[in-house]
Amino acid sequence: MIAHLRGEVIGVTDDSLVVDVGGVGFKVFAPGAVRDQSKPGDRISLHTYLVVREDVLALYGFERQEERDLFVLLLGVNGVGPRIAMAVISSLSIDVIRSAVAGEQADVFSRVSGVGKMTAQKIVLYLKGKIASAAVLQGATALVDVDGEVVEALTNLGYSVVEAQAAIQSIPRDTPDDVETRLRIALKYFST
Repeated sequence: MIAHLRGEVIGVTDDSLVVDVGGVGFKVFAPGAVRDQSKPGDRISLHTYLVVREDVLALYGFERQEERDLFVLLLGVNGVGPRIAMAVISSLSIDVIRSAVAGEQADVFSRVSGVGKMTAQKIVLYLKGKIASAAVLQGATALVDVDGEVVEALTNLGYSVVEAQAAIQSIPRDTPDDVETRLRIALKYFST
């Protein structure tokens, strides 16, 4: 298995990067944040996972090993393939995923494009106990509820779930946990 790549980005597409490693170009499917930050000529280091199927070999790459490990866990959920697992990781931060699993909030996952209510419930049940709940801080469940309302408000304003999650991730950690304040700061993200 290919567990890690380090090389030069020579191409960026809608869903992947082409990384030159010693003269060989590897097509690596990557989360939106990684693709958005990469441009040809950049040096990149990715933790990777190779998906082997009868008709295809596909390489998936992540900035952090924790993201790769979560991707592999998601692949263990019945009905979740690489495309949905990548959508979850692209749309939700690891902290939001942990909090949603700890709080058994399947609706957080059902907001991700391609994830239905049943699949969201399967994700929560499967990940329960498999991801570190120690990382869930006191009050994190309440914060997920507030941020869920902010995501809903942003999507009602016409932003995609991915854009809304990016705005939420830009909110400083010491921001009060009321919806109005967090929504105001999230909207500032789009004006920059």
